[in-house]
Amino acid sequence: MTGTSCEPERSMPYGGPHDPGPAEAARRARALEDAAARPIAAPSGGEIRIGTASWTDPTMTAPGVFYPPDAETAEARLIYYARSFPLVEVDATYYALPVPATARLWVRRTPPDFTFDVKAHALMTGQPSETRRLPRQIRDALPAELAAKPRLYASDLPPELRDEIWRLFIAGIEPLQASGRLGSVLLQYPRWVVPSARDRDAIVEARERLAGLTCAVEFRNAAWLDERNAERTLQFLADHGMPFVMVDEPQGLRSSMPPVVATTSPQLAIVRFHGRRAETWEATGIPTAERYRYLYDRAELGEWVPRIIEAATAAREMHVLMNNCFANYGATNAREIAALLQGVRLE
Repeated sequence: MTGTSCEPERSMPYGGPHDPGPAEAARRARALEDAAARPIAAPSGGEIRIGTASWTDPTMTAPGVFYPPDAETAEARLIYYARSFPLVEVDATYYALPVPATARLWVRRTPPDFTFDVKAHALMTGQPSETRRLPRQIRDALPAELAAKPRLYASDLPPELRDEIWRLFIAGIEPLQASGRLGSVLLQYPRWVVPSARDRDAIVEARERLAGLTCAVEFRNAAWLDERNAERTLQFLADHGMPFVMVDEPQGLRSSMPPVVATTSPQLAIVRFHGRRAETWEATGIPTAERYRYLYDRAELGEWVPRIIEAATAAREMHVLMNNCFANYGATNAREIAALLQGVRLE
């Protein structure tokens, strides 16, 4: 931070309509402060909940960006966030297994009708985890050759430790489930998970291990939705009662998922907005916030209004999550799309 600037430190200068900086994003959202504070009535008679995929990113918690000056603690920030939105996604559980004590604090700091969607831990979806971030009881039980590795995959672990990963995750979010605040567990599969019998079986296994919880599936390999596989993929999810996670993300790249609109569960539909910053989407070695550093314009958000209404018509509840979590970009876009869904004309 320098001088009196309210902008967070950054590795690239701001520029263009999709990266105007937090001050301009705040100006756009100022008249919409309460637009997304409560669920919106859906055509199905259910509701649409809107929120962001983080409330603790350092670019978001920087002074003067999103939180008021008196929201200096983790408790104050979550209380403020929960007054602004009825939904949030917990991203931290992807990197480190949740613990019940933390989940109990989240319950205490949010109103009874607040909802948490929780991202599955990396080891639950075929992705690697940093060994040092695993719980001590897992690290202490690792064979010496595995304990020395900086990163591990679930396939590296003995069966009993794989089972323990799932047990600890479920125990860690149990306070959210018991209080009625758990929306879904997001199973976000990497690009190397493809529409094969083996990988479909792995998804079914995850569903069985998380029995009793709503499990939503997001793919990162476009083959799941190509002409050959799309119908089978959506039917597969519907057969297992798993919501298909719709996405908005950069197009024209090898890893691009198309913006398919589909509801595969009568209970829940989900769409996640990743931004459209193509130049960083497949880049390596950059901060996560940089990858998603994109402020949607209102025309781009408007494209999704009829799609969200279509999806919400077929589900009891619809979750709209802004994963463009750089600074206040996600919060601004969340308020703007909420206003658009309520018929407010934005200038």
